Amino acid sequence: MQNINNDNFEEEVLKSDKTVMVEFFSDGCVPCKRMSPILAELEEEYNELKFVKLNISFGAETAKKYDVMSSPTFIFFKDGNEIKRVRGVVPRDDMEDIIEEVSA
Repeated sequence: MQNINNDNFEEEVLKSDKTVMVEFFSDGCVPCKRMSPILAELEEEYNELKFVKLNISFGAETAKKYDVMSSPTFIFFKDGNEIKRVRGVVPRDDMEDIIEEVSA
């Protein structure tokens, strides 16, 4: 997954021609580490979706702008707008359902 930051958030997420899933994470977050292999697999399977991650420790400005209060938080953006938000550890099957929903 591509790492993004405050400086390139607009270009990589809001101006993307694809639906984008942003994982807001932190380095010491155990649930984030649990989600990492699941997200890597999903990224391989769903080419129509762009997967990026933003470390809230270094991207606090963006995290605050989108009211991210905990990690992991997954926000899906389409055409520059938030269309779905999920928090915490999400089972793979549930994440697949969410991806299908936002990709429809």
